[in-house]
Amino acid sequence: MAGPQQAPHLHLAELTASQFLDIWRHFDADGNGYIEGKELENFFQELESARKGAGVDSKKDNLGEKMKEFMHKYDKNADGKIEMAELAQILPTEENFLLCFRQHVGSSSEFMEAWRRYDTDRSGYIEANELKGFLSDLLKKANRPYDEPKLQEYTQTILRMFDMNGDGKLGLSEMSR
Repeated sequence: MAGPQQAPHLHLAELTASQFLDIWRHFDADGNGYIEGKELENFFQELESARKGAGVDSKKDNLGEKMKEFMHKYDKNADGKIEMAELAQILPTEENFLLCFRQHVGSSSEFMEAWRRYDTDRSGYIEANELKGFLSDLLKKANRPYDEPKLQEYTQTILRMFDMNGDGKLGLSEMSR
């Protein structure tokens, strides 16, 4: 009898933060911060196609059963939805800076503390230069190597993710998402 079955891997190259965001936006079609319902079905069908294209042979044909197993493994809080942090665990994201970002501002008190610390001009907004300082400190704290172009990419990715009105800065309501 065979031992425990290993979870199949896609063997994908690591995604950049920007590529990860593009994938997130593709599947979170309604922009509510979750991949759920029909979005989740689409995600799983594309994931299965990618696995087959990568030569990963799937022994089971029941899509519903495979989806249930997948959700059991990756839906850490068992809410029936995939959150950004859960997707970052599934897709090999370069340096997983998005996870660092989410973990650093996990609780509301930590979020407000970070907000006050990095809104250096007390404008009520985190401008790109303040966000860059925040990300630099975050990467140092997480012992993640980075260079100036990478820091700039991360800054722009966070702005793309949360700057809903496109003004180049993050308001409190945008960041609290």
